[in-house]
Amino acid sequence: MSGGEIAALLAAAAFLLLVGALIVLILRLCRTVDAATRAIEEVTERTGPLLDKVDTTVDQVNAALGQARVSLDEVNAQLARVDTITGHAQQISGTIANLTMVLGATATGPLVKVAALGYGLRRAVQNRQNSGWRSTKRRGRTQWLTKRELPSVNGRSTSDSRSRVVEPVRLALASKLGHRFGFLRGRKA
Repeated sequence: MSGGEIAALLAAAAFLLLVGALIVLILRLCRTVDAATRAIEEVTERTGPLLDKVDTTVDQVNAALGQARVSLDEVNAQLARVDTITGHAQQISGTIANLTMVLGATATGPLVKVAALGYGLRRAVQNRQNSGWRSTKRRGRTQWLTKRELPSVNGRSTSDSRSRVVEPVRLALASKLGHRFGFLRGRKA
């Protein structure tokens, strides 16, 4: 055997070892690829139903959001109605406040006049009771005579001073009614 043959034989043996090592690596690589393929197939099998469930859930969420949007639109419509009602209630409240002010102003004027008249009449009655007025019947009517109009009694003449009863009533009427309606104008207060 010559040196060239031994070298060829050694090269062939080394090539066989290299091919054997590559075959082992390729077999292991095939097993790894098969395992990865099986894992991917399992994931695909499990992912399909999960994706279907996710699609169903997304559809349900979208439906719920659509209903919520419709509900919010209805709530907004109701709020718009409530705003309108509130505006009307505010207008009514303002109108009632104005009406109350007008009625108060309308009612207080005559009430003050009636109170003043009542006060004057009360004072007149008190003064009449204390002043010595007398009633007399003339032609079927009762008339009150002031001290000036009373005839002399027992030789005494009556006072010429103004009556304490007529003056408060005349003043009350003149101050409350006279200025507005021309009542009792031209007389001295």
